[in-house]
Amino acid sequence: MSDSQLWDDVDAYFTAQLSPADDALEAALRESNAAGLPPVNVTATQGKLLQLLAQIQGARTILEIGTLGGYSTIWLARALPADGRLVTLEYSARHAEVATRSIARAGLDALVDVRVGPALESLPKLADDNPSPFDLVFIDADKGNNPHYLEWALRLTSTGSLIVVDNVVRGGRVADAGDAGDDVRGSRAAIEMIGSHPRLSGTAIQTVGSKGYDGFALARVLE
Repeated sequence: MSDSQLWDDVDAYFTAQLSPADDALEAALRESNAAGLPPVNVTATQGKLLQLLAQIQGARTILEIGTLGGYSTIWLARALPADGRLVTLEYSARHAEVATRSIARAGLDALVDVRVGPALESLPKLADDNPSPFDLVFIDADKGNNPHYLEWALRLTSTGSLIVVDNVVRGGRVADAGDAGDDVRGSRAAIEMIGSHPRLSGTAIQTVGSKGYDGFALARVLE
């Protein structure tokens, strides 16, 4: 048995036991596939991890950078109280349309604000709204801009907030300082910022599974 098949089998077992699919999540995946969205959404086990992190955090406000088809949005929004708020930023209007339908189907549209446009244009406008600090920020968009998204996450959070940066391993390429890819440079810059910034304490975890070899960074905002 290949490593990749073994990873798939273990993921399938964990998913069946710990995060079984439900109608709204399955429908969100079907809608994304039918619309031809890239299959880069988080897995069910990763979605459950995001939900648990938000619940452990006691999050009332969440910022998501990179909506795609709304699958991760649904996992995160389900962790919120009835008066909570999730703002999710999506570059593609077509992706946002798919996500909006899936979020509404899940009964979460009253909690979720989908904003369309380049995130680096949406974030200053969001800051101008003077929102209360976000308790959790999930960064899962174009990797080259990860350090910029991390900078904005710091502006829009406060002491004790949690920041999650997805897909930072880049198949192991993140360790190669000579790799000129925007995704690697952006991921390395974000990791180095977490490691050196006086207001951040964080770590990064490598993962394997049905999405292959990857990982995420996790950082807590300090005083």
